[in-house]
Amino acid sequence: MSDVLFGTILSAMSTGLGALIILFISGSMTHRWRDTLLAFTAGIMMAASTMGLIPEALSIGGFLPLAIGTFLGVFTLTLLEKNIPHIDLEHSKKGIEFDEKAMLIIAAITLHNIPEGLSVGVSYASENGGDTGNLIAFAIGLQNAPEGFLVALFLVNQKISKIKAFLIATLTGTIEIVTGLLGYYLTSYVSYLVPYGLAFAAGAMLFIIYKELIPESHGDGHERTSTYSFIIGLLFMVLLIELF
Repeated sequence: MSDVLFGTILSAMSTGLGALIILFISGSMTHRWRDTLLAFTAGIMMAASTMGLIPEALSIGGFLPLAIGTFLGVFTLTLLEKNIPHIDLEHSKKGIEFDEKAMLIIAAITLHNIPEGLSVGVSYASENGGDTGNLIAFAIGLQNAPEGFLVALFLVNQKISKIKAFLIATLTGTIEIVTGLLGYYLTSYVSYLVPYGLAFAAGAMLFIIYKELIPESHGDGHERTSTYSFIIGLLFMVLLIELF
């Protein structure tokens, strides 16, 4: 119980850690750095899903639960994307521009964090709960950090003070604590759901990687840099898997 609580809090609060940067910068983040960061987190999440979640789901439940859970994860993220507005970044050399209203963005980011929290909680309910859960919590946390920064940056651009922007961005990640614990208890007490839950988490992560992170990191002429960053991120997570 202490492990899942610590892991969900760590991954959720990474949103605030990323938002913390807004207090120390005066301008915007260049597209090159932003694309590099997005690609790095994509590599982290790719390794976590393909070397952590998918093998674990396959060993516990076999191929059918893996396939069903993966498509459920993809389908859930597809519904969220179609029905909930989210940050759309204009690809230009001038910097990052936002055109959505603040409350819609806050609600959207908060709701998009629900499957991420579930992913962490379900991972702790697997047979190798500690190892797999820590791995996924770390991967989700790394993905949440730039997300928190972008939310805070958007709010500052809407003339909200830096302190308020930091606090609001941090709060958007707290939903992951609730959904993480929900996912953990649900799969712990209904054990046959574990492989489906792990596969669901993998599907959700793969959707985010291919639909969001990779395209956004390749939209401004930094494809080669982003590709290198993706590979470095993947190898970094593989190294962590091997070490820990």
